[in-house]
This record gives sequence, structure tokens and C-alpha cells, in this order.
Amino acid sequence: MKKILLLFILLITQIVYSQSDCISAIPICGNSDISYTPSGPGNIIEILNANGGCLSTNERYTVWYTFTVSTPGTLAFKIKPNDQGDDYDFAVYGPTANGCASLQNADHVFIQPIRCNYSGTPGDTGLDLTLAPPAVFPTNPPGTTASMNNGKWSPYMDVLAGQTYYLVIDNFSRSVNGFSMEWSGTASLSSAFNDPALSPNPFIPPGIPGAAPNDPSQVMVCALPSQFDFTTLTAAIINGNSTNFKVTYHKTTNDALTGANPLTIATVDGVTTYYYRIVYQDPTNPTNPVNGCFITGKFKFVNVGISANTATLYSCNNNGAGTAKYNLTTANIFGGGGATIKYYTTVDDMNAEINEITDPANYVSPEATIYAKVISTFGCKATTTIRLLFYPTVVLKDAVIQNCYIDNDVTRSTFDLSKADIGVPVPTPAGTIIKYYTSVADAKAQTNPITMPFNYLSESKTVYVRVDNDKQCYSIAKIELVVLPPVKSAVLKDKTICAEAKTTLDAGPGFDSYEWSTGETTQAINNVGVGDYFVKLQTGKCFTLQEVRVHASLQPVISGIEISNNNITVTATGGVPPYKFSVDGINWQDSNTFSGLPRGENTVYVKDTYNCTPIQVTVTVPNLINAITPNGDNVNDVIDYSALAYKKNLVFIVYDRYGNKLHEANKMRNFTWDGTAFGKKILTGTYWYTISWNENNKDNTETKYSGWVLVKNKE
Repeated sequence: MKKILLLFILLITQIVYSQSDCISAIPICGNSDISYTPSGPGNIIEILNANGGCLSTNERYTVWYTFTVSTPGTLAFKIKPNDQGDDYDFAVYGPTANGCASLQNADHVFIQPIRCNYSGTPGDTGLDLTLAPPAVFPTNPPGTTASMNNGKWSPYMDVLAGQTYYLVIDNFSRSVNGFSMEWSGTASLSSAFNDPALSPNPFIPPGIPGAAPNDPSQVMVCALPSQFDFTTLTAAIINGNSTNFKVTYHKTTNDALTGANPLTIATVDGVTTYYYRIVYQDPTNPTNPVNGCFITGKFKFVNVGISANTATLYSCNNNGAGTAKYNLTTANIFGGGGATIKYYTTVDDMNAEINEITDPANYVSPEATIYAKVISTFGCKATTTIRLLFYPTVVLKDAVIQNCYIDNDVTRSTFDLSKADIGVPVPTPAGTIIKYYTSVADAKAQTNPITMPFNYLSESKTVYVRVDNDKQCYSIAKIELVVLPPVKSAVLKDKTICAEAKTTLDAGPGFDSYEWSTGETTQAINNVGVGDYFVKLQTGKCFTLQEVRVHASLQPVISGIEISNNNITVTATGGVPPYKFSVDGINWQDSNTFSGLPRGENTVYVKDTYNCTPIQVTVTVPNLINAITPNGDNVNDVIDYSALAYKKNLVFIVYDRYGNKLHEANKMRNFTWDGTAFGKKILTGTYWYTISWNENNKDNTETKYSGWVLVKNKE
């Protein structure tokens, strides 16, 4: 039959005397294998050789079993002495519905067994599936032994459901080596442990399996020695099966077999092997054939208490933030595997298991102490602390770089940012990374670094340097970029001097050096004439080229002269007023009018504020003619200014009192007038005239003479 194995092998190594009597037969639960060592004849001397029994008159080392068939079929077994030199015999009684009492009389004389083997040959014995049973048992009448097998094997049995049998095994050799027994065939034996209605779930040994199949299972405890409540194991062993299964715990195999001396709460150690006994007892059906069926197992306690180490974590207080990010899970506080570790900010929270740090891999904190609780896979706990510290800070200082302006762009300069004194030691420590950025945000995010920090073209502004050390800690410092503008002399300005004069150019004090276009290196240069000059002025490390011009003053121009009788009025333009006027070049006046001048050539002088060599012009004061008598007597008949014909653009014009032009005497008319107008004599009266010309000088000074004339014509 299909062999049905329980999860546990019955370990029965010793039994008290009572198991050697039929009335205290050990129930066999299912087709489980058996191991046992009989140690005596029991309390009752049972007669097994009468009525066709084949065993010895006197019991030697016997053990009784009882079993009930749950499914019909063939049934066989093999008894295997642990020492093949031992001789074991057996007998099977039944079937019976009334227990052991129906198999014997009052004197304990047993009825004829249905199988009985006695053999003087040591080794394995039992029921053999290859030996077919006879049609009727027994085949011999009571009192004979012909039907009993004196060999090692008997035929198997055909059994029906519900039949109960008793089996006695006798160690004829009376050894202490014990035996084991294996079931075979198609029939199944009743057991509460393989009844799906009673035990739908497997029974689970306490703890975890031992290293070898026959080793005790291991119950992990967090401390030894300790007071242990064995009943705390029961629910896991029963595993939801029928409540009619009861578990007791024992310190010896004998106690486990008999159920004696159960343990409840006791001091345990890691050396002693403990036993558990699972027994089924149906209180509502005392005659249930599976009642009393039990299995046993063994276990040991293993101290799996844990301890935790203190640890220290370092992280970066980047840029002086006052906090750092720590991965608490990297703290080496527990060397074992499979543990759960929880982290807390206070010891009270840890003890109460509240306010757990929810993201320990990304914990941001100042320097602090964190409290950790380690919980092993077996529920053991240990506590410790983790000290959070900062790595040594990357110490930087702000810096300033001043560079001279670019000649063609006075607002910008080229900077070598690596020259900024930000406090990084020289030589630079290994693992140090220095990068430059235009904003703090970029420096923190490490985005958009300055690509040419050694030749950085920039106006005056602030840039930022990020320095990372070998621990990936960083700090950020400011670098002020200052473009030094050109520094010019405030006192050196263009000058205007007389064309023939000399002057001094002075750049003023306060410069580190001077270099003039003349080659001189003094603050000032003397005897400088009209021209263009420059000076290179040094301020610190920068040089400024400043140009300066010495201009020749513009001479005034005598732009007009008006002559009235012996008076002249001079009009001057250009130069820088106020003007000075003179007719002898010695005596000067502010007024531009001179009176009482002689007729003929006069020289007029004019100079401006610069007092340079004066300009001059020759002025002709013509002879005045104030009356004519055009009567043909050749005396005062005409006004004649032909003496001025050498003047440029000479024009002589006569007007009446109303300003009407009467006559213009030009070169064609020889600059004369005879008192006629439009070919007719004019009326006697006073008339006005003007004479204008340009002097023969480079300025073509315009000269204008005005006067009047009395014309007397005879009617």
C-alpha cells in the first residue's frame, strides 16, 4: 500500500514496564515507522503459547501495540533488529471489537493468534507481501502449532476497515539494542494524524529543523538560561488542527512516551534535549480507535541573542549648511543577516517604538546621536547608538581679483580665476576638485560651469567657486571680479596758446609713473609748443594712455570798418573776446571806435584775450567832399573817389533822403558823380552816399565810409 508518513518519526527508545502488557498496548497511529527497545515482560505474566500460540511460555522482553484499519487492503510489516544478531518473534491477535480483554481469559491465557512467528535465526522478520495467506485462519485446531510459522516470515494479512488488531513483539535475545518496524501493503491504519477532518494541516515541529534529519529541531531564544513558557509553542505545533490534539513537553523520552512529568514554565539551557508529545483524545467518544494515538518529537534551545555595535557616521556639512545627509543603513551596528533595524532620534522613542525615522537612507541632520534597535529574524532585540558627525569642513574664504581693463573695452578684462586666493592649500590636496560658476544655484547643482576659468572675459561682477574634497564635501566661496577702469589725470587738459608761444603740460601728482610722448618721465613737461601729445600714467599695475592737445589760439579777424568823417568803428570776430583795440600797437582800449584820425592811411590793431601778436589792417580815411556845384566850370563839379580805385570791390553809391538809390559810381564811371541821376540834374539839396571796399589783406576786411554832400544846381 501507499505508505503514509507523518511529519515526525516516533522516537521511542525506552518504555516503562506497563507497555509490555496487552492492556497498556501502544496505539500505532497510521502506517508510521516504529522504533523501540523492549526491556522486560511487563506487570502481567501473559500466556502466549497456549491455543496454538507459538511464542515462549515465559515472556522475555516484550512490547504490545494496537492498531485499527482505516482503509481495507493488504497489510505487512518488517521488524528490523538494530543489531542483526538479535532474535525477535511476534504474534498478531484479532480482529476484536472489545479490546485486549476479548483476547484472553481471566488467567491471561491468550487465544490463538492469526499470525505467529518464532525462529531461532536472528535478523529481520515479519509479514511478507510475497507470501499469500491461506483461505482460512488458523488452519490447525487450537492447541497445535502447525499453523504457526517457525521460520522468519509469515504471509501478509487481508484486512477490512474498522478492524482492530493487537501485536506483541518479543526480544528473545533480551538485548538492549532495540528494533525498528516498517509497514507495507495497500491498507491504511487509523490515525488522528492522517485524518483530514481532524488534521487538515501539517503538525509543525517547534523552531527550525536540525542540521541532520534525526537531530532535534532548534527553538531559538534570545537569552539562556531563562524561564521559558513551553505552552507558547503549542499553537504553532497544532497549526490549526483539531482542539482534541493536546501537546505536552517533557525532559526525557520515557516521560514523552507516558506523558509523565509535563513541563510548563521551566529554566532551560542550550544543552538538554527536550521532547514534545502530541496525543489525540476525543472526550465525546471514549471508544474512538484513534484515541490515545500520539507522536513525539524532540527539540533543543539555541541561544540566538544578538548584540549591536556602536557606530559613527561621517557626512558633509556642505557649504556650512549646518546639516548633512546620512545613510543610517550603512552604519555597521550588526554583523548578522536578515535583521530589521529601526532608527529613532531619542532613546524614549526607541523604547516606546514610536516616531521611527522613515527614510534612514536619506536622513538630514546636524551632528547628533541616533538610537537604533536591531530585531533579528527570531525576534531578538539589541539597541545601540550611531553618532552622526561632520567630515572636516572645506574651509574657503572669499577673494577679490582686480585686473586692468582691456584697451578696446574699458568695462571688461580677462581673469585667471585660479589665481583667486580662496584658502585652498598649496599644493592642492589629492582628490580636490575646483570648479567655477556664475551663480550659487549652479554651484550647488554643479550645472553650467565656467568653461574657460583661466582666461575668463568678464565685466566687474561676482562669480562663485566650488571646492570638493576627497570625501565629496564641498564649500562655495565668492570671487569678486573687479575691472580696474582707466585712471586719467583730472588736471591734464587741452590748452590753447598763442601759435608762437610755449606752455607746460602737468599730469598732476598721485600716479606711480609717467611716460610722455616726448620721452620724458616727469610729472610735467615744459616748453611745449602747439601740437598733439600723450602721457602713459601708471596706477598700481594698470596703465592709462591719456592724450592732450596744445591748440594755437584762433586770432580775431577785423571783419568790418566803418568810417564816418574822421571816425572809424572797427568790427572784430573770431578769437576769444573781449577784444583790445589800438591804432599804434602800444596803447590799447576796450572801445572799437576811434575818432580824430587823419586822412589817408591808418593802421588798426586788434587782439583777443590770449594777448597774442595782434592782427592789423590798414584803413584809408578818404578825403571828405561835402559840396559840389555841377555848373560846368570845372570847379567842384563832381565827387571823385578814383583815388581809391586800388581798393578791391570799390563801390560809390548816392541816395536821396528817402534812401532811394540815385547813382552808383563804379570802375566804369571812374568812381565819380556829377550831381545827375538818370541823365538829369537833380535838385539842389543834401544827399547821402556810401563808399565801400575790401582792404587788400588776407581777411579782405570790409570797409565802409558814409557821408553826405550838398549839391547846388543852377536852375
